[in-house]
Amino acid sequence: MLKSILLITTISSALLAQTASEFSNQQMQSFNEQKKEFGVYKKTQEEEFASYQESQMKTFNAYKKEIGAIWEDPKMSTKKTWVAYTPDKKTRTDVDFEKEIITVETIATSPQDAKNKLKLALAKVVTIDTKTVQETDPLEKELAKIQKPADVVDSKVKAEPILSNVIFKTPPTKQSVVSYVNENVSDATIKETDSNKIKHAKVYSVSVQMPKDAMLKRSKMYYDKVKKHAQEQRLPMPLVFAIMHSESNFNPRARSHIPAYGLMQIVPKSAGIDSYNYLYKEKKLVTGSYLYDSTNNITMGTAYLHILYYSYLKKIKNPDSRLYCTIAAYNTGSGNIAWAFNKNKDLSYKNKLSMANAADNINALTPEQVYDKLLRDLKYDEPKNYLKKVSKRMSAYHKVYGS
Repeated sequence: MLKSILLITTISSALLAQTASEFSNQQMQSFNEQKKEFGVYKKTQEEEFASYQESQMKTFNAYKKEIGAIWEDPKMSTKKTWVAYTPDKKTRTDVDFEKEIITVETIATSPQDAKNKLKLALAKVVTIDTKTVQETDPLEKELAKIQKPADVVDSKVKAEPILSNVIFKTPPTKQSVVSYVNENVSDATIKETDSNKIKHAKVYSVSVQMPKDAMLKRSKMYYDKVKKHAQEQRLPMPLVFAIMHSESNFNPRARSHIPAYGLMQIVPKSAGIDSYNYLYKEKKLVTGSYLYDSTNNITMGTAYLHILYYSYLKKIKNPDSRLYCTIAAYNTGSGNIAWAFNKNKDLSYKNKLSMANAADNINALTPEQVYDKLLRDLKYDEPKNYLKKVSKRMSAYHKVYGS
């Protein structure tokens, strides 16, 4: 009887072991298949977004070419400027947020026609909100026709003032807008030059300086959002304001050639993916219109600063040293920070980008030495100048808004 029990137990154990082994193999096979499927999905997702961006760029270039047929200088929006055209493309406004100048230009065949168009364009640019811009801008309307990949995150741009609360002390009325326009558009202020593109026409223009406190007023527009998200991400408010100032001069319509979008200049394929994944636990790509919304942009930008400071650069012990590296990394990437602090230049490039190696070298220096070394050894001039600008502006915003 005992032998039978032992035999049954042995057979059962063997069967269980075999079953467990088979189950484990099945699980591993299933995991590998899921991993492979995810890899294919991710590749497809990236390819679809790349195709979407290519279509956007074709539309952008085609629109710029149309502008070039009318204007000798086919201006488009940049990080620091917001350029908008009328549907016929013969009148444009160019808001330079860095120089704080509004330039309105029109191509017309008579001075009176030009004056009317200039007045209308100036009135519009100083009163229009972000939602209306997104919905009525001729280029944005063309870009909106492009089919978006299913997994790309998009959103509407909420209505917020762009210039109205900078130009006017109180919400503008029809009369206050008329007075402002008449004050700035007159025979004495309008300049004219010959059009090299349109026969028998001239280019008429007027430039208007924004108020002296325009930059501060624009920063105050975003104070509540900056405060909220800076606190959530355990960041100093002056850092966020200084980054926004340096990236876009608080231009909500900022768009760089990369392209990067909005107030904090988020690049969808890099900082955009990292930030969205950190915030919402999904690796998603976002559209330009998503990032033109100030709430989304500040949420994503502060999230990326958190990732840099608390994750990518977490091995740097001194908080000031880590802050300097975070500022530079926002512009040039953490890999280039690691490269700057690698003492052994004979290492492979991959090892030069290792923050683990670089952190040891950084931790052996004072914050002042870290700052000086970044200015000396970063690979490009742009992040060096960026570090200087942001550091200086942090002090200014600390005086205005505190910590």
